[in-house]
Amino acid sequence: MHTTPTAIKLHKKSKSLELTFADGQFELRAEYLRVHSPSAEVRGHGIGQETLQVKKKFVGISNIEICGNYALKISFDDGHDSGLFTWDYLHELCQNHDLYWQRYLQKLKDAGQSRDSGLIGLG
Repeated sequence: MHTTPTAIKLHKKSKSLELTFADGQFELRAEYLRVHSPSAEVRGHGIGQETLQVKKKFVGISNIEICGNYALKISFDDGHDSGLFTWDYLHELCQNHDLYWQRYLQKLKDAGQSRDSGLIGLG
C-alpha cells in the first residue's frame, strides 16, 4: 500500500512535524524522527549495523523538502540531513510510534546512554 500524506506542517517552535494521512493526523517530534532516520549513518548497511543515536533530546528540524512524489528530506539542526523518509516509512513511524519509542528508550537504557545532552537549563 502506498500512502501519501494529504498535509505536512513543520512546527519549528515545538520541534515537530505534523502529518495528515487518510487514516488520521499525527505529530512526530524531531527527536523521534532523528533517531529513526532511514540514513545509512543511523541504520548502517545491514542488520546489526545500526548506530544508536544518543543525546538527541533537544534536536530540531531546520528544513523539510519534498522529494519527487514519494519522500521527504528532513534536515536537522545537528547537521544530519541524509536519508529520505518515504511516505510509507513516515506512515509506519506514525502507526508504530509508541512501540518504536519504547524500543528506543530501552536500547538507550541497555547501553547506559541518555537522550539528554547534559546541558543544564535547556528544554
